[in-house]
Amino acid sequence: MAKKIFAFIMAAVLACTALAGCTAKRSDNTAVENISTTKKVTDDSNFKLSYTQADSLDPFKAKTQNNQVLSSLVFESLFDLDESWESVPNVATKYEFTDGKTLKVYYNTQLTFSDGSPVESDDIIYSFNAAKKSPAYKNSLKYISSASTGADNTIIFYLKKANPNAVNLLTFPIASTKDDKNGYPIGSGRYKYVKKDSKTYLKAVVTKDFNPYITTINLVNIAAADSIDNAVNIGNISYAFRDLSSNVAKRMTCNRKLINMNNLVYIGVNSLSGITANAQIRKAISLACDRNTFAESAYNGYGTAATSPFNPQAKLAQNVKIFSSEADTTTARQAIAQSKIDSKELKLNILINKNDNRAACAALLKNQLEAVGFTVTIDEVSTKEYTRRVKGVEFNLYIGEVKLSDDMCLYPFFDDNAGGVRYGINNKDLTCDDLYSAYLSGEADLGKFILAFNEEMPYIPLIYKKGMICYTKAMSGDMQGYWGNFFSNIDTWHFE
Repeated sequence: MAKKIFAFIMAAVLACTALAGCTAKRSDNTAVENISTTKKVTDDSNFKLSYTQADSLDPFKAKTQNNQVLSSLVFESLFDLDESWESVPNVATKYEFTDGKTLKVYYNTQLTFSDGSPVESDDIIYSFNAAKKSPAYKNSLKYISSASTGADNTIIFYLKKANPNAVNLLTFPIASTKDDKNGYPIGSGRYKYVKKDSKTYLKAVVTKDFNPYITTINLVNIAAADSIDNAVNIGNISYAFRDLSSNVAKRMTCNRKLINMNNLVYIGVNSLSGITANAQIRKAISLACDRNTFAESAYNGYGTAATSPFNPQAKLAQNVKIFSSEADTTTARQAIAQSKIDSKELKLNILINKNDNRAACAALLKNQLEAVGFTVTIDEVSTKEYTRRVKGVEFNLYIGEVKLSDDMCLYPFFDDNAGGVRYGINNKDLTCDDLYSAYLSGEADLGKFILAFNEEMPYIPLIYKKGMICYTKAMSGDMQGYWGNFFSNIDTWHFE
């Protein structure tokens, strides 16, 4: 309910209402009437969201971004994340580590679901187990092995590997073990699913903490991405989140707000063979990169320069900066000289799949590397062939993208069992992967890992991508949504 408290405060500020001496509490989630002596004009018809009718509304079965985003209005999680990727208690009240691999979470026993039933430990355990198998959450929860009910209103989570940031993974939806009479899953969120005339809607669960203008959200069956973009442009739907996985930005004419994501665009490097097996060459490649140019040109401003392995917007990375956002050609040439590799051998190939952003990124990288003495070619292939070559380590460099989990975990690069993006990284001869594990277990500080990473450069972070909140020009209200909390102040949104 941290969302609810925040939304309530924002509504009060916008309405210029002084509520001196009054503090909102999450002790009761039951709908109430006559919230205020001043009647609020409510809206049951104007606000529309897209959903995929052929997909499930169950948050643990939904496969489409459409329905996964929608679920954040219906379900709440143990913790929310703020815009710095710091955990904020929601269904949970606090947490503590009893040892490096055991996380104890206290939850609020006064909370109820939208049907009035209490949120209990069985619901939380059920939701965790379902989330571990779900399309949306299974990757982020893979390093949490199990959960059980503890004493004093606690849930105990058992980690496969030590991780001081594991609480950031407890953002999965909490759902009741029972569905409602219409077969809809039940949550404790700001809205609930209802059926009327064989159609599905979202109905506001009005409480003292949440009293929106928009009391009914109409759902429009639009599955195709292009159709969603067009629908929000012309006002057939009111709001959408777009992750810019294609050239969405060029098509959007509605109101927009950029939001930070944890999607890293990086250069994969073959450190097993060829000139890129030389650490000085890998450092030279990184130094030659103008990360600001990648963000502004190749990704049209929808990115932030990666100045460390971690997302620069995260609190974890605020005091960690090892890469310049601009190219350092002088130092790059010095690193090449220190590599002792003959200038005739300074030949690199960049592997990419057919993607406009990556093609632009590769063209920029080619120019930047040639400016410091490399001879560069670009090999653009089908996605199937690209995947085959990356897995087979048939490359010097490749441009890739990975969505990192909200705990900023780098295991996709360092853990052979994590899958994903470890290809070409020579973990046997590196020290930074061991230092990363030592940092997570509390045996080494973060600085040692960062220094080793900078010396060994197992891969080269370029930018962290941004997404976009899009909304119709007919709607008013200050859009405060961000990653993971797209509807943060929905109670202030309204139509003139």
